[in-house]
Amino acid sequence: MPTDIEIAQSTKMDHIRSVAETAGIEEKYLEQYGNYKAKIDLSLLKESSRKDGKLILVTAITPTPAGEGKTTTTVGLADGMRRIGKNVVVALREPSLGPVFGVKGGAAGGGYAQVVPMEDINLHFTGDFHAIGAANNLLAAMLDNHIYQGNALGIDPRRITWRRCVDMNDRQLRFVVDGLGGRVNGTPREDGYDITVASEIMAVLCLASDLNDLKKRLSNIIVGYTYDEKPVTAGQLKAAGAMTALLKDALKPNLVQTLEHTPAIVHGGPFANIAHGCNSVIATRMAMKLGDYAVTEAGFGADLGAEKFLDIKCRVAGLKPSAVVMVATVRALKLHGGVPKDQLGAENLEALEKGMPNLLRHVENITSVYKLPCVVAINRFPTDTEAELKLVEEKCASLGVNVALSEVWGKGGEGGVALAKEVVRLCEEENDFSFSYELEGTIEDKIAAIAKRVYRADGVTLAPAAKKAAANLTALGFGNLPVCMAKTQYSFSDNAKLLGAPTGFTVTVRSLKVSAGAGFIVALTGDIMTMPGLPKVPAAEAIDVAEDGVITGLF
Repeated sequence: MPTDIEIAQSTKMDHIRSVAETAGIEEKYLEQYGNYKAKIDLSLLKESSRKDGKLILVTAITPTPAGEGKTTTTVGLADGMRRIGKNVVVALREPSLGPVFGVKGGAAGGGYAQVVPMEDINLHFTGDFHAIGAANNLLAAMLDNHIYQGNALGIDPRRITWRRCVDMNDRQLRFVVDGLGGRVNGTPREDGYDITVASEIMAVLCLASDLNDLKKRLSNIIVGYTYDEKPVTAGQLKAAGAMTALLKDALKPNLVQTLEHTPAIVHGGPFANIAHGCNSVIATRMAMKLGDYAVTEAGFGADLGAEKFLDIKCRVAGLKPSAVVMVATVRALKLHGGVPKDQLGAENLEALEKGMPNLLRHVENITSVYKLPCVVAINRFPTDTEAELKLVEEKCASLGVNVALSEVWGKGGEGGVALAKEVVRLCEEENDFSFSYELEGTIEDKIAAIAKRVYRADGVTLAPAAKKAAANLTALGFGNLPVCMAKTQYSFSDNAKLLGAPTGFTVTVRSLKVSAGAGFIVALTGDIMTMPGLPKVPAAEAIDVAEDGVITGLF
């Protein structure tokens, strides 16, 4: 089997104008970035009278080193739906350079279910993340300059909450001291960097409905507090206009194609363990406006990405999904059942049965908490046995949920036809979509609702700093915002070592902060960090470029 990049490079892409024509995008809305990428002008959303298509969310079980293949399934499902004659557009997140060069894995899918040009998508793409980083760091520069130039707002340098960012895994930058070297070089203070996808500006861009909304949200960003504990915003620093200028093109979604030339919109990319984990609202709305069906995904397991997609993104944007696809693999479920990674290829029904509760809990959350139709997509591996697949099917049937085998990695859209047919069937069902909590409760109530209803925790413990922050944020008028949980992706709990479907645990929230521009409260649990580090052997070591410009080693 050739590598992902070899498959992508051997595929003849359609010109982006042809892809746009397939999607029903008139040329006046198209801003080309070469022959195979383009941005779509936002005016299409306002000027199109076309009825919105049905929204399909692809999510997954709790991630494991065995892999689940969520993006691959998302792309293959869209290609499968196209093969059965459906007008479909796929909407995905953009990859961060951090994981691309760190732990091997991009965000373009895999095998014969990919979006292309995969090298461009995984490396720089159309520059959206660089624009976000520039806007983030402009705000940081204006903040420190304000203090240097006399500090008319009375900002307390010890209570600055805004950090600089870079789209790279660089642990050396987590905590820094800057402004050294004498008065002309600024005010010395403790500082730090986040990875760009953890910047609030990424969340703002992904939740903004248009350019005016973007500017308003940017203006609301809180960068720190005064000596008398009043919040200071980007608007008070008069930075919002210039930040919007940097982001005006980045706000436009990017059009590319799958290997089978299905139109794909790739835009925005907040991490799901430290942010809300979904592509932009604008990209999702654009896909729904262009297709009878829009297929999108949310990051990591359903307890993170799907929860935030449903409780934050759908609430903010007024979206109502028609169906949910839960991706799982037999290998990953056996790992949840206690099988070592090097023994996952052997049939083990006992371990599979022990791991099944993880899948079933995620499915039950979708059907019972959020009240949405769901299908389980088993991303099939050659080592999966018929007995193992039958066991998964029987367990899911007990919840009234069907299982469809997904073989899109090796067969492309052909391997996604069975899944596509079941998804189309589910989309015709009526549903009573509900949130896991209402906004009217306290911050503590909302955290508890997520922890108890979605994670199945016994309760929540707020550290003293988090309790104080909850009281302060409520007093400042932020008590009615939704909550974005920053939690490990490897467990339902806040302990990454608790695999499967753990019970009898309590979630500990160590701190709270408000993302006033994005419009949610971030609850930090465990040791979640906003700046990852590189592994011992970074994926970057394998990447190279030949004399003819062809990139190798990129997955």
